[in-house]
Amino acid sequence: MKTILLALAALAPVVGQAQEAKTCIAGLPAETRCYTGQDARGAYYWIAIPKQWNGALVVHSHGGPSMKAPAPDDSASDLKRFAVTVAEGFAWAGSSYHHAGYGVRDAAADTDRVRAIFWNRFGRPRITLLHGQSWGANVAAKAAELHGRDSGGRLVYDGMLLTSGVLAGGSRSYDMRVDLRAVYQYYCNNLPAPGEPAYPLWQGLDAATPLPAREVETRLNQCTGINLAAAQRSAAQQSALRNILAVTRLPERTLGSHLNWATTTFRDLVVRQLKGANPFTNIGVLYSGSDNDAALNQGVARFAASAQGVHELAFDSDLSGKLEIPTISIHAAGDPTVFVEGQSVFAQTVADAGASNLLVQAFTTEQEHSKLATPQYAAVLRALTDWIDKARRPSPATLAASCEEARAQYGERCYFDAGYRAAPWDTRVYPRTRPSISP
Repeated sequence: MKTILLALAALAPVVGQAQEAKTCIAGLPAETRCYTGQDARGAYYWIAIPKQWNGALVVHSHGGPSMKAPAPDDSASDLKRFAVTVAEGFAWAGSSYHHAGYGVRDAAADTDRVRAIFWNRFGRPRITLLHGQSWGANVAAKAAELHGRDSGGRLVYDGMLLTSGVLAGGSRSYDMRVDLRAVYQYYCNNLPAPGEPAYPLWQGLDAATPLPAREVETRLNQCTGINLAAAQRSAAQQSALRNILAVTRLPERTLGSHLNWATTTFRDLVVRQLKGANPFTNIGVLYSGSDNDAALNQGVARFAASAQGVHELAFDSDLSGKLEIPTISIHAAGDPTVFVEGQSVFAQTVADAGASNLLVQAFTTEQEHSKLATPQYAAVLRALTDWIDKARRPSPATLAASCEEARAQYGERCYFDAGYRAAPWDTRVYPRTRPSISP
């Protein structure tokens, strides 16, 4: 450790000349050093190195994707949210990604690029971990697949942490939002509204003149009164909201964010990323839970995915399951944004690839997505390091025990449920007829 710190101190003047030294955000350990810069593709990055550095690096892949152009301080919010990483002694590096919008492979390359920037400036750490949050878990897992070995065949990453992850692959992870897009239009009929230019619902919004996200939110509120107190909603609004929630099985508190994904993000994915090819289908879906299922299933818009659209989205985002490094995934059972049942898809994908020995899945009783209890991250980081260093594969029970040890330090309780297992995807999301994915 002393050797690592001395080497880092000797590099400081050189690093200061090569990239901008940045005042660290609040909430990091005292005397943490932060650096920012922009990579060769235009992505912005933040790097944080604690004074008591343990010689290990966590490379972070953020969620989203954001529809805003990348900005210099984008990664600062992720660093603040996961400041526990630095508190545990790890260096941290995160990229903004070099373009707005969808693109798992692009974001994976940006993630690996910030890893290379750190290595080039500070030397290769003792351990390098990937951490992907939400959609960033898809990005991190894809980075491990595509950039996991150097030109000499040596592993680049030593372990991976996936939190609240989108891990069922793009070809099925958005099924609930596909259903929301169709069901919403059936009940609300305002995206597009009568008299506006028509466009296919699977495209999200009009290709040429898309509505801004704030207008989508306004129309959602006009139809459902979701931003009003329940007593202030009209009978029509109450009926629309009740039916949409019952049929789509989405929580009310995140309905707006799901609709934003099903409109603004779908448009970016289809129009820009897939060049107009349709990856989404609701053919064969039998919707239920409404006050008139027969009328809904007869009247709801139906659309079939193209083989090209499904193939291209799968190529960009689906995972092979061929893990080569110890991987821990944690997910809240009540996640209102990314359904926990996607973990069952990931587990099966990994099992089919013969790599289940490298995956540990743990679950909590929380109802959160963006940030779980702090000592849980500490427990997982400690367990993942121990797995790498000492070949001690953790279990949900040992993670829960480790969390209790970290609890006093971070002042929050633990919520691990060692006995929980994610249910199959089709128990939460309607099964449908999909085109086969060509290899």
